[in-house]
Amino acid sequence: MRIEEYQRYDGLGLAQLLRVGEVSRAEVFEAACLAIERNDPRLHALVRTRFERARLELEAIDTAAPFAGVPTLTKDLLTALAGEPLAFGSAALAEWKAPADSTLVSRLRLAGFVILGQTATPELGLMGITEPRAFPHPVNPWQPSYSPGGSSGGAAAAVAGGLVPLAMGGDGGGSIRIPASYCGLFGLKPSRGRVPQGPLYAGVWQGAVVEHAVTRSVRDSAALLDAINGMDRGASCPLPQERGFLAALERPPESLRVAVSLGEPLGGPLGTVIHPEVRLAVERAASQLDSLGHRVEWADPPVDGARLASAYLTLYLGHVSADLAWIAHETGVPVPRLAIEPSTRAIGRLGRHLPVRDYELAKRDWNAAARAMGEFHDRFDVLVMPVTAAPAPRLGEHYPSPARERLMSLLALPGVARLALKAGALDHLTRDALARTPFTQLANLTGQPAMSLPLHVTPEGLPVGVQVLGGMGDERRLLALAAQVEAATPWAPRLPMATRVSSPGRGE
Repeated sequence: MRIEEYQRYDGLGLAQLLRVGEVSRAEVFEAACLAIERNDPRLHALVRTRFERARLELEAIDTAAPFAGVPTLTKDLLTALAGEPLAFGSAALAEWKAPADSTLVSRLRLAGFVILGQTATPELGLMGITEPRAFPHPVNPWQPSYSPGGSSGGAAAAVAGGLVPLAMGGDGGGSIRIPASYCGLFGLKPSRGRVPQGPLYAGVWQGAVVEHAVTRSVRDSAALLDAINGMDRGASCPLPQERGFLAALERPPESLRVAVSLGEPLGGPLGTVIHPEVRLAVERAASQLDSLGHRVEWADPPVDGARLASAYLTLYLGHVSADLAWIAHETGVPVPRLAIEPSTRAIGRLGRHLPVRDYELAKRDWNAAARAMGEFHDRFDVLVMPVTAAPAPRLGEHYPSPARERLMSLLALPGVARLALKAGALDHLTRDALARTPFTQLANLTGQPAMSLPLHVTPEGLPVGVQVLGGMGDERRLLALAAQVEAATPWAPRLPMATRVSSPGRGE
């Protein structure tokens, strides 16, 4: 199988070729490995490969599985492979190996996927860019001097660059939707608890984090959700496995009540400025939905953006502090000596001094937002908003400067972190961290599903996604709408595949 042919298909398309015997599993496997070997040195999407182990696992795949023999990649964060490295994007965990497969990995294997490696993520998945100090930085295949976003930036670079048809990611504040938007892909964050995180983890970031994937097609995302959803043993969210996500694409949705917003309640309090191309993308999406027969109305989400952003960062600080304690326990290295980045260390120090009362009050703000959005979805089936305030930034543009890192190091001085919190450091950190991406955390805190649709490309050649949120548990409606829009505006053929091999030869 030539690389160009391999890159022509989404996951279900490859699975169909395999099912009818047009190609063999070995041919697809070798094409994927060759695509990675030849193109990843320019993309820097992967932190490690596992070709030999994957080649052995290929033989055990059930040929009746929905994705029998389709290559994929998992993220170097949370998604554990027994006895193999899982560094969380950090030098502090470079030698750590997971004690067991995650439930998600087990379900991927049952679905017929062959896992070829792990993709890059920022340290502990903490940023909307993917520039970890411990690993190479992935580039945006559309424009290599730009970021693919984060924290699933390596996954998005791999899919947009034609290495695999879909790659696993996680979304705790936009980490699937932001890279999908920047790289012209489809990205769905399922409802809270829909995808299991066991046995090593559960309720990551109080349930704000949900695992799924970035994909070229809506149908791959839907079929994947059919295969991996549902609680596992000991899960904190008792959601049984459901079917029908792929079947929901078979017919367009009924005429939907669509709210459209530029997200002023979320971005306004943080000083967010909407880029003209983002505004244009949302306006065009609204017009397209109207032309498809949906009832479109401009309406803002009924939430207090300032309180919501502060609540998100409060939980963020607390969990980073806990994560560093866990890393110290796992590695035997005290927290002050961990090989972590200055910004991660600073956030952890602030989190250590965060009052438990403030942590609990922040969680109550999550509930207030969820209740408000529940009532909002009594009036509107979906909410259309920006994914980010601007197209992808240049590489390095949003990473903390050396001067900023030196300032962060002052938090190591006795009493400084506590004083910084009293002096309003959390508010400053909130504006600094979320002003460019204030629109995605809402769905993580409320638990509702949300997706990024790749509907726009700027004159400079950078994709801009449009976000659509649905009511809690309403993935079928979102996916049906996405499929309808995809049919009206096919996006996969315009993916750059800038790294394709064009010279003739075996396997190309």
